[in-house]
Amino acid sequence: MEDNSTITWGDFVKIDMRIGTIINAEIFKEVKRPAYKLMIDFGDLGIKKSSAQITKLYEPEKLIGKQVVAVVNFPPKQIANMMSECLVIAGVGEENDIVLLQPERNMSNGTKIG
Repeated sequence: MEDNSTITWGDFVKIDMRIGTIINAEIFKEVKRPAYKLMIDFGDLGIKKSSAQITKLYEPEKLIGKQVVAVVNFPPKQIANMMSECLVIAGVGEENDIVLLQPERNMSNGTKIG
């Protein structure tokens, strides 16, 4: 069951969401559930690694150059043999299709969402 508890404005502003551009995407062979390893350029924040279970709708080579929204202030998380440094934001459809959230037009890498 989902917890839909109300959060405060103070809770929300702690979440640092930024625009980044995927600069590399490859199959993450070491994980149990199909996923890609992503390298995302966040401008002045640098390049961060992430794992994303988006293999159903996306091909690695077609992800390069796409801009995404990601949370960049979670602590690093060990996923198989990689430390994930950000969480890419996506929507989950009725058939568990995972769709990336993307800006409507190109923005500078590192642009803050707020």
